Amino acid sequence: MRSVEVILMVIHIILAISVVAVILLQQRKQGGFGGVFGGGTQADTAGGQWQRFTVLSKVTIILAALFLATSLLLVVMPR
Repeated sequence: MRSVEVILMVIHIILAISVVAVILLQQRKQGGFGGVFGGGTQADTAGGQWQRFTVLSKVTIILAALFLATSLLLVVMPR
């Protein structure tokens, strides 16, 4: 294996563990699936949704995006 691939795999594993840890740190919402099936309000569809996320939610989104990016890079890397 090339050193770039090994480094990318190590980063990928660290991201995977980090995503799991951050998800487990979040508090459970009592609303259940209410917001999934149209339980939101008109204010929810307006802009500024990023500011309403908690810090852990923002970290989860960023880590998940990085995890997705490293997954794609590992798949398309020539061997």
